[in-house]
Amino acid sequence: MSVVESFSSSAFSVGRDKSFWSEYDKPLHVGAIDIGTNSIHLVVASIDPESHSFSIDLAEKSTTRLGERDPVSGALTEVAIGRSIESLKHFKELAESYKVEQLVTAATSAVREAPNGKEFVEKVKNLLELDIELVSGSEEARLIYLGVLSGMPFGESPHFLLDIGGGSSELILADASDARALTSTKLGAVRLKRDFIKQEPITAQNRLFLQAFIQGSFEPAIDKVCSRIRPGEKPVMVATSGTALAIGALLASEDSSTPVKLQGYRISKNNLDRLIDRLISLKPDQRSKLTQLSERRSEIIVPGALILQKSMEMLSMDELFLSERALREGLIVDWMLRHQLFEDRFSFQGSIRKRTIIHQVHRFGVKKIRAERVASHALTFYEKTKGALHNDQGKGRELLWAAAMLHSCGQHINLASYHKHSWYLIRHGELLGYSQAEHLMIAAIARYHRRSLPKKRHEEWQLILDKNDRKIVSEMALLLRLAAAIDRRPEPVVGSIDIQVKSSEILCELCPEDCNQNLSLEEWSLSNCREIVKSVSGLDLKALQISREINKVQN
Repeated sequence: MSVVESFSSSAFSVGRDKSFWSEYDKPLHVGAIDIGTNSIHLVVASIDPESHSFSIDLAEKSTTRLGERDPVSGALTEVAIGRSIESLKHFKELAESYKVEQLVTAATSAVREAPNGKEFVEKVKNLLELDIELVSGSEEARLIYLGVLSGMPFGESPHFLLDIGGGSSELILADASDARALTSTKLGAVRLKRDFIKQEPITAQNRLFLQAFIQGSFEPAIDKVCSRIRPGEKPVMVATSGTALAIGALLASEDSSTPVKLQGYRISKNNLDRLIDRLISLKPDQRSKLTQLSERRSEIIVPGALILQKSMEMLSMDELFLSERALREGLIVDWMLRHQLFEDRFSFQGSIRKRTIIHQVHRFGVKKIRAERVASHALTFYEKTKGALHNDQGKGRELLWAAAMLHSCGQHINLASYHKHSWYLIRHGELLGYSQAEHLMIAAIARYHRRSLPKKRHEEWQLILDKNDRKIVSEMALLLRLAAAIDRRPEPVVGSIDIQVKSSEILCELCPEDCNQNLSLEEWSLSNCREIVKSVSGLDLKALQISREINKVQN
């Protein structure tokens, strides 16, 4: 076996955003924390404004076994929570010593599945002032893709990317342009160990059972990624995560030319099969004596290795390559994408939020042209009423657009209360690129754009935990309410809106699309929002239609 030179670690090239870089004359440091089922990882990246690149300055790991949940309730245990908070405390201090400008923190399957997962997030925030984003399985897969892509060139070949975690495994089909299929399966090394391995060495019968269980669990994901392979293509397989790297370290120790790093290291299916036979014959305490395995890793290496073996078999792969980069590096890449710091070949990922919303527009049968009209009106209200109806610093604008595009998706279920159905559809839909908190905020903005204001007893409101997030939802929902009020007809009739904020009133002048159109319906509809605007802002809302001729003169 040998290290594949073309898979050596490489930095992304970033583009200079003058407004962002102007105040920096030295590298900017950004940190990322990945809270997994088995371990918590920290990376600190250095982003150089001169070379327009980033590199990893620090990588730390703490095995906390947060996924060792209560067997009856499934809740995170106090012991595991204590271990995790202690590690997060030290990681935060370590990141701050590097003077990071921002520390991005994400939690995956263990926290998102636990009944007390949100309580854990709140506890961390209260104790450590650390905001944790709960990411969905598909979002986790997307971040893994970004992390892997940041460390190796994909060339012209599609790649199977496999990340074996403690509580879930992510399988992705991707190329250098985009991720074609993102999957997440509740199949992880810690989960398999906890549920099915009671004594070791495991018996031949238990091994057959585990293999059958893994195959049955993985079949939907395998089918999905394989269905996206184009005729004539031969995918390359890449594995990441602690399990894959530990297996790589074991095999590399037998290699006469042991690599310094495992990035790009090649593992053949034959050598993997041989290693698994050896590992299965040993007890955990015997495996822990292997210098390449920590005591904790030795306990879960067998179920993790079986997942890797079965996945290669099901994908008909004879070899795979290792990636040392994964979700944590993906968080860094995603942060940079959000700040528009990458050059052209990665710009497609910067539009992931827009593309996932458009995908849901088509999926839910929303009338796209009309939704775009409402979104345009909503952003007009946003720009013209800042300081009067909202004090948003930018976060709410993108969420407002997303909610406006999807606000009517529940209409095909029930017209009378479509806002509630829209909330449900958005809440349970797949919004890539958005954190769980942002996902809930988009759904809530759509929910409260009509009828009643938020109430404490509402489930939709209870799910918004942060006070600032609730404020953004309330303000953006009001703007969407105004935008939807002037879109009452199937065809466009309002050509433009002129909004003037005065000391005691907000004047909305509606200009028709065509000369002969009468906007009395829209004027009346907007006037119906007067009471709620008055209660929220203290300002009197006035609606007035003006002619196209007058509007042309004014412009």
